[in-house]
Amino acid sequence: MRPRVAMVLAVVAVLLGSALLVPAAYAQFSDDDTGGSGGGAQSVAAPEPTAPPPPTLAAGPVSMNFSGEFFSWALMDRATGTISGSKNLASTSSTESMIKAWIVSDYLRQLGDKEPSATLKKQASLAIRDSNDDAANAVHRAAGGSYKVYPNGQPNPVIKRAISICGLTDTKRGNVSGYEGYWSFTRMSPRDAVRLGDCIANGKAAGPKWTKWVLDEMSKVRGSVKEQQLKSGGGKWGIVDGLPAEIKAQGPVSIKNGWTPLNYDGNWHVNCLTVTEKWSLAVMLRYPQKSGLSYGAKVCAGVATQLVTPQPGAALKVPQQPIGKL
Repeated sequence: MRPRVAMVLAVVAVLLGSALLVPAAYAQFSDDDTGGSGGGAQSVAAPEPTAPPPPTLAAGPVSMNFSGEFFSWALMDRATGTISGSKNLASTSSTESMIKAWIVSDYLRQLGDKEPSATLKKQASLAIRDSNDDAANAVHRAAGGSYKVYPNGQPNPVIKRAISICGLTDTKRGNVSGYEGYWSFTRMSPRDAVRLGDCIANGKAAGPKWTKWVLDEMSKVRGSVKEQQLKSGGGKWGIVDGLPAEIKAQGPVSIKNGWTPLNYDGNWHVNCLTVTEKWSLAVMLRYPQKSGLSYGAKVCAGVATQLVTPQPGAALKVPQQPIGKL
């Protein structure tokens, strides 16, 4: 019995010694380094948590419960030039008033360092801020545009310059009988629309003197869906409504939408274009007139919302927010 008792006591002694050593070792590692001859171990401070970078728009899936004839979108990362979007991002629809941002840019670029007349400068502003058709027609004429139908399917000179200067690959003149030469019937894809937005933002469209002015006018587009008139109307809706305040606060958000209910096909033709320093986004739609303009505005906003994400390298991802049935 005694040897067995002795063995038990020995095991207990070992366990007790270990229990005493562990706190001592823990204390040694947690001591602050005093720099003295004792050579205490240095503590390692936990890194300060870093906030994720501000959100932006980035390529990702978009799920929409869309009811209509045509739904297409494209997003350009302006830092890399990479374009992502729906499978049909190269398919076209009529531009409507979205093209007015180019018409104004094309006219101003041709002026170089010269100033336009006070009347034409005011009309250029109204063409963008209020999407005023009469003002856009005046600037279009000043830029050298016409409604003439050119041979061999060629677009009018203003649109032809957009294709060459901005590197557009899908854009064509209108194909609706009797309206082929009209700027609003120009056929453009979302892929080309984001290229156009980038072309305006990078200075190629309006030139060094006027680029900032055009982007500033686009950031001052005004009027809601309800503020519509025969030849002008509010165009501050769509993509911009789908952006969180954190994105809007990063810098100017420049927009130009296009929207017309066309009787030849019974559809609303709605286009949303928005460009910032980081990205260019376009959404293009055709859907029954009975759905109203607000339907298209919500679709544009829903696409933007689903593409919101922190910058690459962030630890978190903003969850998608599909808007469901509209």
